[in-house]
Parts: sequence; structure tokens; C-alpha cells
Amino acid sequence: MGKKIQSAKDKIEAGKEYLLDEALTLVKGCSYVKFDETVDLAVNLGIDPRKSDQMVRGTVVLPHGMGKKVRVLVFAKGEKEKEALDAGADFVGAENLIEKITKGWLDFDKAVATPDIMGIVGKLGKLLGPRGLMPNPKLGTVTFDIAKAVKEIKAGKVEYKAEKAGIVHVPIGKTSFDARKLYDNAKVVIDSIVKAKPATSKGRYLKRVSVSSTMGPGISVDVASLGKGV
Repeated sequence: MGKKIQSAKDKIEAGKEYLLDEALTLVKGCSYVKFDETVDLAVNLGIDPRKSDQMVRGTVVLPHGMGKKVRVLVFAKGEKEKEALDAGADFVGAENLIEKITKGWLDFDKAVATPDIMGIVGKLGKLLGPRGLMPNPKLGTVTFDIAKAVKEIKAGKVEYKAEKAGIVHVPIGKTSFDARKLYDNAKVVIDSIVKAKPATSKGRYLKRVSVSSTMGPGISVDVASLGKGV
């Protein structure tokens, strides 16, 4: 495996920053494993995440999806249960699901809830919160518009949030995608992050941008080429 990694790294010019489309083409070319890797976008921001007014987070629907099935769980009752199922939710319920999760079941990728049921869903905070599975009104996953929320997630809605070091990591597809689809997905994410720039952030906002596959090397992107507002 060491030779394969080195062979992948040899395809990248040391110290060079590539145009986004070039970098994504390289990501595909540097893939050396037999499984369909996830392609990740990493953005180093000029913010101080320790300050509440400089936290960057948001959601965006990838135009070409994530390339994998997303299992969506919905906490809802009554008519909203049917709405969730009609929209394609994989698991729907209330107390029954809460009890199941309390016992250790976590076989789902995203969770949505109606606002009226958050009172009982809240007891799952310690279980779902650390795993990024807790419904959140700021991310559009606590809503009465269940159909829209489920359809967006199924279509490729992803969340992003700056880590302590001010870096945002977002999956943008698979190495099996053609480079144009990866580019479209990446550009939508970058544009969303730019729009989320805190008013108190001073100086250069997008400091560094890179792309990589699950097992592949990171490839630097020329930030200046990404357009205005970066």
C-alpha cells in the first residue's frame, strides 16, 4: 500500500495550488483503492470559533447528491407520520422510536422532528447530540414541513460547521462521480460558506481550501480563482 500512496502523491506537484476543477480531476486520478471513496472538501477559515459571533455553520443541498442512500428517521405523530412516509422517510414514529434509541439502536443517518414533539425527543440529546443526529431548528430538521425536510435530505442535503481550529469539512460526492458533478457540488458548498461569513470576521476569510478522497492525499486549491467574496 505504501507504493500506491507514494504513486498517488507523485501525481501532485509539490507546493502548487490548482484550479478547483483541476484539483477534483486529480482527486479521481489519485484514487488507488477498490471501493468508491468519499470526496471531502476542507476549508480553513479566518475566524475565531471560540467567539459565538464567529461561528460558521449551515446546510446546503448538493445538486448531484452524495452518491449514497441516506436513512432518514422522523419523529412525528398523526398526519405528519403519513407525510413523512410519503416523502420517503425510512423510519417514522414517536415514543416507540425514542425507546428503541434509548436501548442503543442508531441505525439511521439523519433525524427530523416536528416542533410539537421535541419535548420528548429532547431526552435523547446526550445520545444523538455528540453523533450529530439531534434534530435542530437552525439546520431545518425541526419543522412542520416534514415532506420538504425529508426530500432535501434524500436529495443530498449536507450540514457543515466550523471546528475548533476554524476548519470546515464537507463531503461533496464520490470518486465515481465525474469531475463536473464534483465541481458543481463543491462550488455550491463554497458559495454557501462565503455567504455565511460572520460580520465580525476580519481579514482573509477563506485562508486555505483543499480536496481529497477518503484514502488519498490532500490537493490544494487556488483560493483566488474561486471568485469574489472569498
